[in-house]
Amino acid sequence: MYFVYIIECSDGSLYTGITTNVERRFNEHKNKSGGHYTSSKQVVKIVYTEGHPNRSAALKREAEIKGWTRQKKFELIQLRHS
Repeated sequence: MYFVYIIECSDGSLYTGITTNVERRFNEHKNKSGGHYTSSKQVVKIVYTEGHPNRSAALKREAEIKGWTRQKKFELIQLRHS
């Protein structure tokens, strides 16, 4: 199982990625070893996750979400919490 996740950074920005283990990947981001973007930011929390059966499906969904506006990403996050 693969997961698409969105992390909120301390500056309010959002980072979207994929992983097979959300907790491990979040800790990598926190320890500045999780990717170029988050290595220069302080990650705060995971605000969204969704599961996918394989890497291909997760990559397609990640690309879709990354193409969205900030507002649309927040709407997705709000849908999950309502």
